[in-house]
Amino acid sequence: MSASEPGGVVIRPAAEADVGAIYALIVGLAEYEHAPEQVTGTPELLLDALFGARPAAEAVIAELDGQPVGFALFHGTFSTWECRPGLWLEDFFVLPQHRRHGIGERLFRHVAALAVQRGCSRYGWVALGWNEPGLSFYRKHGAAALPEWLVHRLSGVELERVASGS
Repeated sequence: MSASEPGGVVIRPAAEADVGAIYALIVGLAEYEHAPEQVTGTPELLLDALFGARPAAEAVIAELDGQPVGFALFHGTFSTWECRPGLWLEDFFVLPQHRRHGIGERLFRHVAALAVQRGCSRYGWVALGWNEPGLSFYRKHGAAALPEWLVHRLSGVELERVASGS
């Protein structure tokens, strides 16, 4: 199922053939966030994560006149207090030359609609503190910042150390 409006913009579920384009958009997002060196994944890993035996995430593509111009990548979460599922927006990006035309709005709303359709009680994400255009976009939609919550992460050597019990 895809959603199209005048102007040639289509929002549709990603397909295996889109992995190269999604990966390129991920690199574009990393460049926007001043961190291209932090992209260590590969198109092959992305293919497995989205379409392998146990998909870890889903993605939708924004196309303009048949060309990918943006994407949203998301996965499920669960609230123990509400005992209901949620959706986590891992990445959301529109190429700079295609911003301010409602494409990001359509991607964001598309994933929100999926959350509602799936009975989710939450739709969450993180945003960089310096990304004022993004923060303003989220505020415009009534999103609540959660300053009392601090994001934590284990990765690499630290993750291996904790997993091994050392």
